Amino acid sequence: MTDIPGYALLGRVQTPPDLRRLPAAELPALATEMRRFLIETLGRIGGHFAANLGTVELSIALHRCLNTPHDRVVWDVGHQAYPHKMLTDRRERLETIRRLGGLAPFCLRSESEYDTFGVGHSSTSISAAAGMAAAARLKNEKRHVCAVIGDGGMTAGMAFEALNHAGHLKLDMLVIYNDNDMSISENVGALRNHSARLVKKLGISAPHRAAPDDGEHNPAHMDNPGALFETFGFGYHGPIDGHDLQALSEALNRLKDLPGPQLLHIITVKGKGFDPAEGDPIKYHGVTQFDPVTGAFPSKKAATLPSYTQVFGDWLCQAAEADPSVVAITPAMREGSGLVEFARRFPERYFDVGIAEQHAVTLAAGLACEGLKPVCAIYSTFLQRGYDQLIHDVAIQNLPVVFALDRGGLVGADGATHHGSFDLSYLRCIPNMVVMAPSDENECRRMLSTGLSLNQPSAVRYPRGTGSGVTCDAEPKLLTVGKGRIVREAHGRRRPRVAILAFGAMVQPALEAAEILDAVVADMRFVKPLDTELILELANENDLLVTLEDNARMGGAGSGVNEVLLAQHHTVPVLNLGLPDQFIEHGTREELLAQCGLDTAGIQRSIQKRLRSRDLDRPSAAQNA
Repeated sequence: MTDIPGYALLGRVQTPPDLRRLPAAELPALATEMRRFLIETLGRIGGHFAANLGTVELSIALHRCLNTPHDRVVWDVGHQAYPHKMLTDRRERLETIRRLGGLAPFCLRSESEYDTFGVGHSSTSISAAAGMAAAARLKNEKRHVCAVIGDGGMTAGMAFEALNHAGHLKLDMLVIYNDNDMSISENVGALRNHSARLVKKLGISAPHRAAPDDGEHNPAHMDNPGALFETFGFGYHGPIDGHDLQALSEALNRLKDLPGPQLLHIITVKGKGFDPAEGDPIKYHGVTQFDPVTGAFPSKKAATLPSYTQVFGDWLCQAAEADPSVVAITPAMREGSGLVEFARRFPERYFDVGIAEQHAVTLAAGLACEGLKPVCAIYSTFLQRGYDQLIHDVAIQNLPVVFALDRGGLVGADGATHHGSFDLSYLRCIPNMVVMAPSDENECRRMLSTGLSLNQPSAVRYPRGTGSGVTCDAEPKLLTVGKGRIVREAHGRRRPRVAILAFGAMVQPALEAAEILDAVVADMRFVKPLDTELILELANENDLLVTLEDNARMGGAGSGVNEVLLAQHHTVPVLNLGLPDQFIEHGTREELLAQCGLDTAGIQRSIQKRLRSRDLDRPSAAQNA
C-alpha cells in the first residue's frame, strides 16, 4: 500500500483483498477519491474518460462482493475498465496508459490475472463468460462468473446469440447490463427505446437520457420490463441505481449464488461526477489533456490540414448533394467516421445501425439491390466483424457498395485490437472487389468518387490523421481502375537501380527515402487490381523492387506484386516491407512505424541492407524480406 497525498483511502487499496478489508461505510468516500483520481490523471494524459467515471461504484462492488480473480469478471469493450485497473494493482501506472510500453488501453490477459478476457471490440463479454461458466461446470469448479456489458454493446447480434445459448444451457452466470443510454454516440435501436421508457416510468435519474422516440408511453409489456431477457431464460433483476453502492452490493451478494443465468439491470450516468462530462458524454468519451476543474481543453491552433476523416465527410456531403441515391451507413461511429454533418443535412439517408457491423454490411447490400448507392463508413478493424457479409452478401452478388475504411494501418494508442493491419490482405483475395489506397487527400476524394461510379463493390482505405495538405480538385476526377503512377524518377545512373512500389500512406516516407537513395517511386493507387503493366515495366528497368505498405506483409499488397512477377517468371529481386507477423501493441503511430521499420530511416536501412546482399549480382526469384 502506498500513501497518496490527498487520497487517504485510495492509498490503502492496491488490490481487491485490500478493498474487502475496508469498512462498508468508507466505500462512498473511496468512490469519490477514485473518481477524483481519474479526473486529475486523465486531465494530464488524456484517454477514455466518461465511460470510466460511470463504472466506479460498479468496479468497487464487483471486486468487494466477488472473490476475484478466482471469480471471473469479464468487461465488455474496455472503455469502462480504468477503475477496475486501479483496484487491481495498476493505479500507480495509470499515467502510462495507451503509451508505448505502458498499460494497455483495454483489458489484457497478459497484463493482469484480474483481466480474465482480452477486449477491444464490443459485445464479446457474454459469450466469453458463458464459455467460462461452461468450463467451470465441466471441471466441477465452484466459481462465480460475471459479464459486464453496456447498452451500446447489447445492440450487437453477438450479445443476443450468447444470451440465447447461455439461457439454453442454464449456465450459472450473471450478466450486468450497464445501461447509460450511450455507445460512443447516443445509443440507437428498439432496445434503447424500451430502456428509456422503463427509466422514465421508474423515475430513475439519468440527466442525459433522451426520451423514447416512438411516442409509445405505456406499452403493455412495461408491466414486465424483463420479459425480453426472461424469454432467453435469464432471471431479470432491476433496474437499480448503479451509483448506489449499498444497493449494488446487496444485489450482487443476493444474485451471485442463484442457480442459472441471471441479469442485473443497472442505470448509470456516463461521465458521473464531472459536470462537463455528464453534460456532454460524447465530447468527453475519449479526451486529450483538459482542465480537471473546468473541463476546458487547451486552446488549439487552427488546424492547418484536414484529417482524412474530414476529407471523407466533406466528400460524402458533396456526393449526396449531387446524387439523391447516395446513402450512408455507420455502425455507431458517427463522430469517428466523419458523418456528423451528413447526419444533420441528410437525416433520411443516414443509417446508424448501432454496434452491428454484420447488419451494416448486409443493410448496405439490400440498399444496393434497390438501386441506391450505399457508402458504408467503417473502421478497418471493425470491418473484420462483417467479413462473411462482405463476401456472401456483397461480393458474391457483385453489388455496388462503397466501403470507406478509416483507420487503415497503425492507429496508435488503441493498440492491437484497433490497428487496421489486415485489410489489404483480407480484401484483395475477394473476387469482384476493387481496393484502393490513397496517398493524399485529393487522391482519397478521387478514389471515393471512382468507387461510387463503379457497378461493383469497392473499398477506399485511408489512415488516421492528416494528409500532406495538397489542394483538392473542386470536382474529383475519376481514376482509371488498376492504373498506378510514377511520382518520382531516379535522377542519376548509379547501380544498382531501385524502384519503390508504395501503397497509400507509405508513398510519403517512400519519397523521403528515395531522395537519399535516388530511387524511383510508384504510387500504386490500386491494391486490386494491381497495375501489372507498371510492375513489369519497373521490374525490367531496375535491379531491385521494393514494395511498401502499412499492412501485414503476409498476404498483403507486396504479396500481390510477387504473384505478378512469379506468373511472368520474372527474376528481379524483391524486398517486401510491411508490418511483421505479430500483433503490434500501443504507442503513437510514429513510434510504431519506427518500431516496425516503416519510417523513412527504417525504409532506408532495409533497402541499403538488401543492396549489400550478394544475390543482386545474379538473377533470382522474387523473395520476401
